[in-house]
Amino acid sequence: MTTGILIIDDEEGVRRSLRKVLEREGYSVYQAENGFRGLDVLRENCDEIEIAVSDFRMPGIDGLETLVEIEKINPEITRIILTGYATMESAIESVNAGIDGFLTKPFDNSELRSRIRECAVRKRLKPFVSEQVLSALQGEKTALVPVNRKAAVLFSDIRGFSRLAEQMGPAEISELLNACYFWPLDNIIFEFDGTLDKHIGDGIMGIFGAPFSSGDDAMRAVLSALAMRERMEEVNRKLSGRGINLSIGIGIGTGEVMAGVFGSNRKKEYTVFGSVVNLASRLESIAGEGEILICEDTRREIDGIEVEKLDGVSLPGISRRGDVYRVIGKSK
Repeated sequence: MTTGILIIDDEEGVRRSLRKVLEREGYSVYQAENGFRGLDVLRENCDEIEIAVSDFRMPGIDGLETLVEIEKINPEITRIILTGYATMESAIESVNAGIDGFLTKPFDNSELRSRIRECAVRKRLKPFVSEQVLSALQGEKTALVPVNRKAAVLFSDIRGFSRLAEQMGPAEISELLNACYFWPLDNIIFEFDGTLDKHIGDGIMGIFGAPFSSGDDAMRAVLSALAMRERMEEVNRKLSGRGINLSIGIGIGTGEVMAGVFGSNRKKEYTVFGSVVNLASRLESIAGEGEILICEDTRREIDGIEVEKLDGVSLPGISRRGDVYRVIGKSK
């Protein structure tokens, strides 16, 4: 689907120039001569418009006010300020308002194109991927378009979490999860150049190989899992005095997935779909405390890792056949 971009500027010549450049890039361009008209255009085409570029100085409501109102209509839109007043004050205002990008006039066409791509990619992926992955994706216009690709999918979950949650209040359990589980393990996914897909209750889903692959995705997923297990052992030693133990189980599946941005104009997210996701989830669900379970395809793509084949493993709802392995650790 063509990406819609809304240009808001009181100068007709600027709007015409931007439209020519951006349509050549494949964008579907919408225009407005002021902030009020821009908000009307957005409401009329909310499902199509994903990026809004607004001049800073305009009669009526200025560009910053306009983009603040645009976020209220659709928080997912990438918002970029365009101005000939390249002052520190306006830049600070934009940053404080959470604007995704800042462009100054005059600019050349290549700068405009690359900046818009950069802002759009960063907006979508900053909460989920490492800075290294973001940097590698900046020049790829189609990086977020749904595509079939090979990836390794990791699921982590706390064993016995329901019992633990029943013993603690909401504030206490929230603080515990954020500080002792999500924060350290999310960062490990980033350290191994993975994509943090989502949190599902006390579960974490990570992807290695989408949207960016370095050819060793399964290996990075397994190394990430080993680092997670080690980090949680450290955490649990510190928590032992409080009588708390956050033991985790991890499952990793490798194979073809459908990867891209999916959702509505109210909420979009970068994620993956496919049987490999279900496989990784099932492996996690049967993993015991401190166990890392991987599929046959994952085992084939790792090196220097000691594993143990498990016999008689049943994975309900999984049609693909293959052995299941327990990861022991790095080979000595």
